[in-house]
Amino acid sequence: MRRLQSLPQSRRYLSFYSEGPAYWVHLEPLVRHLLSDHKIPLCYFSSSPDDPGLNIVKEHGETFLIGDGAVRTVLFKSFPPGVLVMTMPDLENFHIKRSVHPVHYVYVQHSMVSTHMVYRSTAFDHFDTVFCAGPHHVAETRAREQLMGLPKKQLIEHGYGRLDNIMAMAPTSHEPEMPKNRELRLLLAPSWGPNGLIETKGQTVTKILLDAGFHLTLRPHPQTSLLSPSVIRELSDSYSRHPSFVLEDSVVSADSLYSADLMISDWSGVAMEFAFCMERPVLFIDVARKMRNSDYMALQIDPLEVKVRNLIGDVLATDHLHELPQAIKALADNKQMFQQQIRTARNEWVFNLGQSGAVGAAQLAKLHAKYA
Repeated sequence: MRRLQSLPQSRRYLSFYSEGPAYWVHLEPLVRHLLSDHKIPLCYFSSSPDDPGLNIVKEHGETFLIGDGAVRTVLFKSFPPGVLVMTMPDLENFHIKRSVHPVHYVYVQHSMVSTHMVYRSTAFDHFDTVFCAGPHHVAETRAREQLMGLPKKQLIEHGYGRLDNIMAMAPTSHEPEMPKNRELRLLLAPSWGPNGLIETKGQTVTKILLDAGFHLTLRPHPQTSLLSPSVIRELSDSYSRHPSFVLEDSVVSADSLYSADLMISDWSGVAMEFAFCMERPVLFIDVARKMRNSDYMALQIDPLEVKVRNLIGDVLATDHLHELPQAIKALADNKQMFQQQIRTARNEWVFNLGQSGAVGAAQLAKLHAKYA
């Protein structure tokens, strides 16, 4: 805190907060473009010592490791005037409060899913600016403002930096060709929570897929590993010695997305990342919807993660899991049709494809100039 307070005001007007490596990937394009294109000094706060952003920003600005306890809570409440960019929702709803000082809060999406079903109804109410991944975020935010009589936020047609990054780093040839002389490589990458696919059907799905001769990579959400470690441990104990099973312990790398022929998911936003990057289909297992806002239809807008399911893949009911192998082969056989549908959906639902970092950084530079 003392080091932050001792900085000249000009060096602390634009700050970023990251919960850790899994969230740095969403801030990275903005940070890199601000440093390279706009030469703006940044402050970067992280709760994790493993956050790559700490080393990258350190060469051009100030970095602070603040943990996720009392120090973070006190810091947020007394944050100095300026602009603070973050990917953590629910500002003001729990222990993380707005500062007593005039701070302009910017929310950057860490998923392409809609804002009104997966998140709490008030998750974004206390931000001043919201960066929108696509037109659905604009429509949902404006609808909630009108419904609740909230002040209008500044909405930025940003895009989705994580998608831009993984597309830029993807192998030069990633046409959706399916193998003829090897087993299909599947990526099981669900969301998290008590109704999640791993938590409810993980053992069953894994056994069916391995018994059918598929190669399977399991990529649990970090929250599953944190909140349900016994579920992951049981799967590892059961299948870690199977030659066609791989358990990933990090979601930062995109290597498993690049190598997979198909993805199996539930309500996870990573399904759109995979489909839109690789132009390959997803099989959605229809577990109960991930829902923190049971009144989401008050906006009279279907969530994007509901609308795109049959455009970027197919849906299989949980009481038809025995049909998994056939459903997967059907997706593989219709790869060209899904490629066209995926491209159409990507063009419709993602702003500034390939350019979100530059676009977002320019908007943040304008905010910085306003508050500096």
